[in-house]
Amino acid sequence: MKRILGLAPHAIAIFAAAIFLDSLRYKFTNAPETQEIFGRLDGWAASLGAEGLFAQTGLFSQYVIGTAELFASALYLIGIIPVFRRFQAVAALIATAVMSGAISFHLFTPLGVDPNNDGGGLFMAACVVWATSIIMLIIRRKELAAIGGGLFQTFLGKTSS
Repeated sequence: MKRILGLAPHAIAIFAAAIFLDSLRYKFTNAPETQEIFGRLDGWAASLGAEGLFAQTGLFSQYVIGTAELFASALYLIGIIPVFRRFQAVAALIATAVMSGAISFHLFTPLGVDPNNDGGGLFMAACVVWATSIIMLIIRRKELAAIGGGLFQTFLGKTSS
């Protein structure tokens, strides 16, 4: 049982990376599904006075989100190597942030949970990656605390204790 629990972070890393990497073929090729999603979001943002926020050159464009997903995937997979375990904590932070945004936009904007008529599969994938990334943050909490302590010391020149 302990061995199975020891493999859980690797399973989470591979699963989340696979979901993210699979979505990149849509985001980076400007697929019609991506145009629909980001077009709806940009129209919604424009109605609030933030036109272009989700456009192809916007702050939250498909390319920006895709790049964040690519970084999270790389960090998740590199973190499988024991000396780089801390990378999984950073990957989980990135993934949680990106998926929190995705879930929020699906739930609280005109986008809805089934924008591409896929039965809500895209939304469910976002929810599962979000939940597994939260689990990874819990699993890698010591590594996350060490990163936070190092940043605290670097930027404030003090120890965190």
